[in-house]
This record gives sequence, structure tokens and C-alpha cells, in this order.
Amino acid sequence: MKKTTSTHAKRALRTRNRLKKFGGGKLRLSVFRSAKNISAQIIDDLHGVTLASASSLEADIRSNEGAKTDAATKVGEIVAKRAIEKGVSEVMFDRGSYIFHGRVKALAEAARAAGLKF
Repeated sequence: MKKTTSTHAKRALRTRNRLKKFGGGKLRLSVFRSAKNISAQIIDDLHGVTLASASSLEADIRSNEGAKTDAATKVGEIVAKRAIEKGVSEVMFDRGSYIFHGRVKALAEAARAAGLKF
């Protein structure tokens, strides 16, 4: 029996394989975007541990009214701040199956502005 995989999963795996090939053992800033919310995690794949995370579902971000892009910017700033507090300054950006545009781009630029290097 042939195993079928969705296009979404194939794109995410293709992106992740490229990161593994060229990134080595660096930590990964993984982004998940839904229709209403966005979240980001700093993941150590060697140890299988999430070091820092932020989501637009958190109370301090959710309380702010505004566009979804504004929430993505705030999530980028918060995840970068939490990562730097843990001593992480350099990561690989894993956009998953999402194109680098809109909320994903806003999150990445905010994380860069807050001090993360990728």
C-alpha cells in the first residue's frame, strides 16, 4: 500500500531537509501559522527540546487589538527575547510550508530586529 502525503507536509519536509543539509546542528526557529493565529518555537533537534516559544494566543499578545500581522510582529519580538535570555543568539529559520511573505515575514523581521541572527 502506497503512503500518501499531503502537499502541505511535502513542502514542510522539503524545507526541513534543506535546513538539515545546510544548517548542520544549529537550533531551529519553527513557525506555525493558522488562519487566525501564529506561533514560533526555538527547537534543539539534537536533544528534542523546545528552548523558547511564543504564540499569539498568549494573554499579553491577545489583549492587543489590531491586525494579524501586528500580532506576528509581537510574537517575533517575544520569542527572540526569550531565546536571548536562554543564551541563544543564532538560529535557522524554518518557515515550514509557508511562503516568506506577510505574517511569516513580519515574524522573521521582528525576531531579527530583536537580536536573533539567521
